[in-house]
Amino acid sequence: MVKQGIILGHLVSKLPPPTVTSIRSFLGHARFYQRFIKDFSKISRPLCNLFAKGTPFNFDADCLEAFNKLKTLLTTAPIMASPNWSLPFELMCDASNYAIGAVLGQRQDKLPQVIYYASRTLNGAQLNFATTEKELLAVVLHWKIFIPT
Repeated sequence: MVKQGIILGHLVSKLPPPTVTSIRSFLGHARFYQRFIKDFSKISRPLCNLFAKGTPFNFDADCLEAFNKLKTLLTTAPIMASPNWSLPFELMCDASNYAIGAVLGQRQDKLPQVIYYASRTLNGAQLNFATTEKELLAVVLHWKIFIPT
């Protein structure tokens, strides 16, 4: 079994990052592949919470689980399709209490195929939105990502 590897110049090992700076570096490199990882923002949230001003560094079980899950997802080949420009696209959005996400896909041979994942965490004001408002925000923000103007 491989105990460590290099992803975009960042050494990823079985040990968790020991400092906030190393976690920030790991997440910065992992974000390069964000479009291939479903719910990236939701998964990385415990690690991102360590960046809050005045928060003591406490790499707890939730952080370890997030780190290990991201490592697994970064080292597993995603199953994604190339877009077929002659077929219609589908945008599927979702919202949770603290993040929104979207999947751009198509139905190729009547089977749903993922083309791109996108997600982001909500800011302070957006956290207070009702569920329907969060879902509509997901549609609007991700529409802007996928549909160039």
